[in-house]
Amino acid sequence: MFNLSGKIAVITGASQGIGEVVAEKLSEAGAHVVCIARSTEKIKKLVEKISNNGLKASYISCDISKGKDFTDAITNIYSEFQSLDILINNAGVTRDALLMRMNEEQWDTVLQTNLKGAFHGMKAAIRPMMKKKSGRIINITSIVGLTGNAGQANYAASKSGLIGMSKSIAKEVATRGITVNCIAPGWIETKMTENLPEKSRDELLKRIPQARTGKPEDIAYTVLFLASDEANYITGQTITVDGGRVIN
Repeated sequence: MFNLSGKIAVITGASQGIGEVVAEKLSEAGAHVVCIARSTEKIKKLVEKISNNGLKASYISCDISKGKDFTDAITNIYSEFQSLDILINNAGVTRDALLMRMNEEQWDTVLQTNLKGAFHGMKAAIRPMMKKKSGRIINITSIVGLTGNAGQANYAASKSGLIGMSKSIAKEVATRGITVNCIAPGWIETKMTENLPEKSRDELLKRIPQARTGKPEDIAYTVLFLASDEANYITGQTITVDGGRVIN
């Protein structure tokens, strides 16, 4: 079950946190993972770690906010492997500020990476997937895209936009054997969340029915399911992985 042997999987933002663990779990399931991130040093170490375990991985240094660079990376991956089965749009940034204090650069930076980057990746990946009449696109969004969050108007807009874009593209490619889904993490223990003040952590935990934070593995296993053949009748959906936060 959930066997990805022979599959080529591309993961953006793979140098740390959720992306790193997703790359590891997909490789353990048999996929050749192509890790994309801006930090060459970090993804090189990840690929070495995966390869030393007898699994398959390679890397490309790329800033996905630069559309041509990301498109070229996807094109080169397909040219090398003659296949592209799974695309995980995981890379994301934050530039938090209340709207009255948010400048245009903060807005543009977040939308350019979180939303437009995913647009370029999906557009480049869909053509080879359509040729094969098979493919999995999984976009990592956030519960903030569903609920909103003060001080994160730009981040919420990017993640909400990603959900809407995914639903639209899912409809466009559904008859071609391609599924497009989103995963909306709640509070996951990563470097992005580890510096929260203790008081803020306590308040956030009170709003999670399971009264605990999630781990990157919780997201990675959901990715693994959606990337598998067993999930071939699921498309256009957003799965929240949040310990019940959005129902509280």
